[in-house]
Amino acid sequence: MDGADVLLEDLEADTLLADKGYDADERVIDKLEKQGKTAVIPPKKNRKEKREYDKYLYQARHLIENFFAKLKQYRAIATRYDKRKINFLDGNG
Repeated sequence: MDGADVLLEDLEADTLLADKGYDADERVIDKLEKQGKTAVIPPKKNRKEKREYDKYLYQARHLIENFFAKLKQYRAIATRYDKRKINFLDGNG
């Protein structure tokens, strides 16, 4: 057991927002349903049995991803890690 399996066991949230990579009945969807949780995961194109999911809630996932991308961008500016000599390969500074 590895990857998301470990995290799903102790999930405290009632809803999981995830991308198509987590569209797996046995490893993700069924486990969440047994715990009484909602999986908001769009089905893969090659899925034989299409599942319904909350499309509007899934769109909120995009906003959350953008928020974390902005945090990462501003962290680099605030800490200036990339502008200090010590962080270059040479290391002589």
